[in-house]
Amino acid sequence: MKEKLYTIPLNEAVDAQDECPICFIERKLEQDTIDFVLGNSSSYMESDVRADTDEAGFCRKHFQKMYDYGNSLGNAWILKTHYRKKIDEMKAKFEQVSPSKSSFKLFKKPAAEGENPLVDWIHRENESCYICNRFKDTYDRYMDTFFYLYREDSVFHDKILNSKGFCLTHFGDLCEAADKYLKPGERDQFYKEMETLMTDNMERIYDDVSWFIEKYDYRNRDADWKNSRDAIQRGMQNMKGGYPADPIYRPQK
Repeated sequence: MKEKLYTIPLNEAVDAQDECPICFIERKLEQDTIDFVLGNSSSYMESDVRADTDEAGFCRKHFQKMYDYGNSLGNAWILKTHYRKKIDEMKAKFEQVSPSKSSFKLFKKPAAEGENPLVDWIHRENESCYICNRFKDTYDRYMDTFFYLYREDSVFHDKILNSKGFCLTHFGDLCEAADKYLKPGERDQFYKEMETLMTDNMERIYDDVSWFIEKYDYRNRDADWKNSRDAIQRGMQNMKGGYPADPIYRPQK
């Protein structure tokens, strides 16, 4: 099947022979978004971008990655206007819970979930992130494209069956999407194929981790490491996704 623009990222991810092609795409999107926000394009100086980042904010993980990226001035500009917006929002929530301004009794028994506007606002803020949102906005499209290629492109289908499988986190997303995008017969075939793929590759990583341990036995001191040198980070990725051994991401020179 001839590649189309929207199929290229998935094919590139599968061709990379990573432990999980969806992790590969997720990392690329995350890095591209950090570049967009803080990189040479100076998007943080654009009013529409700052309006979006002021509204969404960033999660703890991505604040850390933005700090590590190294653009101190860009981070400061983003924080300055984000703080101004959130201070105003917080003051408005305090108004709603002030005993002198409403019937809400802040110091009586704890409010039930959904009854404290200030707490609800903080919870929403903690769950909101501009970078996470950018990935979520495209994720469903990637799931749709994955199953389109899986059904229609025999080359892609074969590459998946000969791949290293998926991390459990993203495999769960694929299973959920399979129930949505596949017909009953296609779904049954998908699970049959995935059982073999996932089991074989988890056994492969299990063997690598086991041999990594065995290498610490003095009797195996001179034995070959085989494929076990990076077994820990691959094993962690396979369980939860992500790249535990990744270096800090900084602007590309």
